[in-house]
Amino acid sequence: MEYQQKRRSVIKRTCAEDDACSGCPQDRIARLLSLSVALVVLVVAIWLIGDVLLVVFSAALCAVILNGLARFLERRLRLSYSLSLAVVCITLLLVSGTVIWSSGPALGTQLNNLRDALTSQIGLLQKQFSSSPQGQMLLHYIPLSGQGGLESIGTHIAGSMTGLLGSAFGAVGTIFVVIVAGIYFAISPSLYARGVLRMVPADFRPTASMIMDTAGRTLQAWMAGQALDMIVVGVLTGIGLWIIGVPLALGLGVLAGLCNFIPYIGAIMGAVPAVLIALSLGIRETLLVAGLYAVVQFFEGNVLAPVIQRHAVRMPPAVAVLSQSLCGAVFGFPGLILASPLTAVLLAVGDVLTPPLPPEPDEDA
Repeated sequence: MEYQQKRRSVIKRTCAEDDACSGCPQDRIARLLSLSVALVVLVVAIWLIGDVLLVVFSAALCAVILNGLARFLERRLRLSYSLSLAVVCITLLLVSGTVIWSSGPALGTQLNNLRDALTSQIGLLQKQFSSSPQGQMLLHYIPLSGQGGLESIGTHIAGSMTGLLGSAFGAVGTIFVVIVAGIYFAISPSLYARGVLRMVPADFRPTASMIMDTAGRTLQAWMAGQALDMIVVGVLTGIGLWIIGVPLALGLGVLAGLCNFIPYIGAIMGAVPAVLIALSLGIRETLLVAGLYAVVQFFEGNVLAPVIQRHAVRMPPAVAVLSQSLCGAVFGFPGLILASPLTAVLLAVGDVLTPPLPPEPDEDA
């Protein structure tokens, strides 16, 4: 209740200031120039230090997760916040280590088997294509035969793996920085929030404080709903793969849940490894795995997600897809991952800073 009253007071004060300045052309020109300069500075900052801003936002998102879990334990178990945060960090570390320890060696073996299966499938396709004129014409443009043959493909893959390995080390380092910074943010969030407020002019500090409160509340609500969605998808997928008999059901279920962090696109990313592994088992298993992922995603999109959005952040599907395309084009794959929480925060902040529209006639009826 206090938060809503504070929000309405800020909106009324902003509207009153706009009305007072509306009759002065010089003030309108000055406000327009200030807004233009702010937009130019924002665009330049995103262009120059966009990667750094994504790391900071990722660390803030990590801090929100840790803070929410620690506050939950603090209320339920009557522990201090510091002890609750330590319990959360240790538990997450143990769970991650258990998953990697149990699925890591088997995953490496299965990947080797999958590579051998794909190599043999390429050889069979080469023989089948060579038996027909259309296939021979296709082989002329596909590097399955001719000079180099599979050796050229192997050389290309080896070169790609070198770059991938370097990128992996860079990704591991970035993830380490995000986790460490997120832990420090979660230990004393008020310290960093007050530090940010000190860089804001005194007249704008109430608005900036409300913006940070709104961003924090939005990220907590979004992460709570998304975590429930990811857990349900991961559990259903893992159980389904185990029933079908697909190896690495636990790891693939965890992967499906993690990929579901990215709406729409993540469903495809999580399904591809399971389908590739099922290809080495047979056509029947492959169809069953594809059907399993289709059923789980249908349940998630039409039953689970609408129920979660009633109590969490509601984001229109078109806005989610367009934000993923825009953030992916500007920031690459990290932007694709963080597009949804970033868009949820921007929508919530925009809703706070702008006066509400009058209700539509259908809503009154």
